[in-house]
Amino acid sequence: MIMKIDFFNNVGIMGISTRLRMLSEQMSKDTDKIYELYRVDLKPKWFPVFYVLSENEEKSITEIAIEIGHSHPSVSKTVSEMVKKKILLEKKDKNDARKNNIVLSSKGKQIANQIQDQYIDVRKAVEETLRQSKYNMWHAIEEFELLLDQKSMFQRVKEEKKNREASNIRIISYESKYKIPFKELNEEWITKFFIMEEADYKALDNPEEYILDQGGAILIALYKEEPVGVCALIKMDHPNYDFELAKMAVSPKAKGKGIGYLLGEAIIRKAQALGAQNIYLESNTVLKPAINLYHKLGFKKVIGISTPYQRCNIQMELKL
Repeated sequence: MIMKIDFFNNVGIMGISTRLRMLSEQMSKDTDKIYELYRVDLKPKWFPVFYVLSENEEKSITEIAIEIGHSHPSVSKTVSEMVKKKILLEKKDKNDARKNNIVLSSKGKQIANQIQDQYIDVRKAVEETLRQSKYNMWHAIEEFELLLDQKSMFQRVKEEKKNREASNIRIISYESKYKIPFKELNEEWITKFFIMEEADYKALDNPEEYILDQGGAILIALYKEEPVGVCALIKMDHPNYDFELAKMAVSPKAKGKGIGYLLGEAIIRKAQALGAQNIYLESNTVLKPAINLYHKLGFKKVIGISTPYQRCNIQMELKL
């Protein structure tokens, strides 16, 4: 017991899942003893199924699963075990011969009558324990379950991970020392899905001349000071568009950190600072994460713009 307390004192609230599991195991051991005390032939894990059937109602396995919040396979396994113990029976549905319903057997009905005194004593014992507690665990569990229904613990941890990693991300303006990463990061994704084209080489081999000197911009995303993402604004000679958002790339090793979205937001702010009113981009629908990102940033599909890229099969615009 002392070792358990020391462990939870050390690990703190990170051990909540372990602590709840240990509490559940402790309660289950006591429940076994309680059933034995009242000579009730049930196992603790059978109780939810037994309880919902104890009013002599017929229910399908699907209906039971929905009512107790367990999976269909889990309920099916429990029902099979209880049928073998002759506590439950399977019978054909009166209205649908293809459907089996589950009911209490005569033994199950006998247990349902026998267990009533146990219900009374257990309910009072739990109520007394809750009264002795500073915090009502039953209400606390209800609240905690509601919060996890709204957003799972996995999602909450995922968000905290992204927030922590975001503190290590910096987005800066292009410097000549980033010429090689600018090219390599783009080559990496282009050659994975397509082939390099002439327009790619123009922009990636000569970013200063082709992009910056023409009034465009390049941004670099650093993660822990390592370049892991890039994006460019290329000045357009078009009556409807000021800049093309192009050459956006994020290293696979930096995926999941929200770098693409941060780059997109930063490049849009850069375009606004340069007086842009409309931004254009080209992509390919095979790049689903990229297309989803562009939609998230506010881009909408357009058609009919001339393109130098063979791989382009979708064009989008953002009105600022």
